[in-house]
Amino acid sequence: MSIARPTEAAPARQFPKDFFWGASSAAYQIEGATETDGRGPSIWDTFTAQGHILDGSSARIACDHYHRYAEDIALMKQAGFSAYRFSLAWPRIVPAGTGAINPKGLEFYDRLVDKILAAGIRPMACLYHWDLPQPLQDAGGWQGREIVAPFADYARIAVARLGDRVKDWFTLNEPNVVAIIGHGTAEHAPGLRAGDLGILKVLHHQNLAQGTAFRAMRAERSDLRVGTVISLQPARPENDDPLNRAAAIRWDAVWNRVALDGVLRGAIPDVLAEQMAPIVKPGDLETIRFPIDSLGINYYSRMTMRHEPGRPFDVGWGNAHCDRWTGMGWPVQPDGLYDLLQEFKNLYGNPAVFIAENGAAYDDVVSPDGQVHDSERVAFLKDHVAEVARALKDGCNVKGYLVWSLLDNFEWAFGLSKRFGLVRVDYDTLKRTPKDSYRWFAELIRTGRVA
Repeated sequence: MSIARPTEAAPARQFPKDFFWGASSAAYQIEGATETDGRGPSIWDTFTAQGHILDGSSARIACDHYHRYAEDIALMKQAGFSAYRFSLAWPRIVPAGTGAINPKGLEFYDRLVDKILAAGIRPMACLYHWDLPQPLQDAGGWQGREIVAPFADYARIAVARLGDRVKDWFTLNEPNVVAIIGHGTAEHAPGLRAGDLGILKVLHHQNLAQGTAFRAMRAERSDLRVGTVISLQPARPENDDPLNRAAAIRWDAVWNRVALDGVLRGAIPDVLAEQMAPIVKPGDLETIRFPIDSLGINYYSRMTMRHEPGRPFDVGWGNAHCDRWTGMGWPVQPDGLYDLLQEFKNLYGNPAVFIAENGAAYDDVVSPDGQVHDSERVAFLKDHVAEVARALKDGCNVKGYLVWSLLDNFEWAFGLSKRFGLVRVDYDTLKRTPKDSYRWFAELIRTGRVA
């Protein structure tokens, strides 16, 4: 007579069954086809042509997702993704930014959305991930209030076409980066040094355009879940020097609070009230505030700041006091994500959030076996997902986690030289090769537990 041995219980899930997993992407970084099917020029096409890309590459082909989207969605399905956040290219849909609509642009997104849904994946569309149509920039871009109406109209056009199938909509991706890096330090398109007031104008006009777009979207379709995506990074002083402490407060206000307090509270940070007074008109804050359904949080690291005259807002980067770094030279600080989620819960009443971007670039190499054994990326993701699990356990209202990114892609001013993907893209052949991190992430999705 044999005695059955007791079976070991499977480890408990750390994430709820309805927690969503996937990746985020940006149209300009992956689509390519920049001169195909009626797409108009964007500020990044101009910035690239001006010679600002580190490795001299361009996004003319990038990952060729425009033609290879079915292959990329198959990779998502194979890994078990339940959600995918992608952006629409404004110049592909409305080439001049306003006026005539490009039917072929909308047809591409029709095909993309239908393929995503057929794979059983939840499409999450972002209206603006930095690729402003060049004609709008020529007319003043985000520095002028005149951009508000074109953005709201573009939002209405997109929702009217895709809102029957796409129910999750996000207006802006990282408006703080657009303002500070694009209009302050000139490292991103449009490559301007507009000064502190110029940065604040861009932040305010993005907020104003967003609030107007929310209302246009809801007027077009009442059944949508709407939100926005902000890069949130706890700002800490380099040390206890009073000047550095004050610098960190200023930077927190500019980087985090203008966008966040605008949409959630209809408020301007006190430390910036005097500077922003000439920009803010009566009724603006009421327009900016909107009851969003979800906030996407992009997190990569904390920010360690110090007083540095001559930099935007007299704030510079301090010593991060860190012993782990990514291939971008960014500090690896997973516990900062936990701190951020706790702070958000305590300061803003614990509304629904999700991690819209989290990932790392490393100098991946193809091993003799033809695979990419990216152990540093696996460690990075594992540590950050563990902090999300800890935040969930401690009551934070986190609904999902999207890695940045599925594919290696055109990394803005760094061109093709920096790789963030779970899947390697050979830019000569465009072959996709899943990395070890892709397999690790698929197992995480399957088990709901950080292994």
